[in-house]
Amino acid sequence: MSKILKITGLEKTYSSGNKQLTVLHDISFDVEQGQTFSIVGPSGSGKTTLLGLCAGLDQPNSGTVELCGQNLNILNEDQRAQLRNKEVGFIFQNFQLLPTLTALENVSVPLELQGAKNATSKSKSLLEKVGLGDRMHHYPSQLSGGEQQRVALARAFANSPSILFADEPTGNLDDETGEKVIQLLLELNKENGTTLVIITHDLELANRTQHILKLKGGKIVTNQPTPSREASQRNK
Repeated sequence: MSKILKITGLEKTYSSGNKQLTVLHDISFDVEQGQTFSIVGPSGSGKTTLLGLCAGLDQPNSGTVELCGQNLNILNEDQRAQLRNKEVGFIFQNFQLLPTLTALENVSVPLELQGAKNATSKSKSLLEKVGLGDRMHHYPSQLSGGEQQRVALARAFANSPSILFADEPTGNLDDETGEKVIQLLLELNKENGTTLVIITHDLELANRTQHILKLKGGKIVTNQPTPSREASQRNK
């Protein structure tokens, strides 16, 4: 199976006053195409920094990031943005919907940016899939947190991304609403054959993916298939 994300020797350092703060130390791992992959760890372990580097939103001090066959280190900012628009979807903890646009318009934006002729009809179909067929003309302020995250889910899948990064997708939701969002995320992901990388502190959620990478203090402490899947492979 081909590698859709290949991380080699990644280091990230920030300046803090007169000091240098290294938040990621020699990070290396691969994500296979179509895989569901979790990055877990406590607050401050470097999870969100790592996501930003994987998606080309930031650049490392050293090491390489290859995303969808492209070495991000040699691309300029515009080229990285073009790659993200074409290949990458995002889901964030705080939803990041545009407040002046309706649910339907929020989902349509990435399609319209790509010049898709069927933007409205595809957006309606996605909103119906996430159970918001009767809420598509509502603005984010008129929607609950769970409804806003379902709009964000629909938007993330709108441009049929090759890889989807979800940063604490249930972090602002209660347990019951979060479970519904995760079920939808995993269903849509399987239906679309998308590679899914989830950043989370929730081990229960991580165990529902195929592979777990655990960070602590900016270093990898675990990088292996989820225990249940490892056991099932051995028993075959």
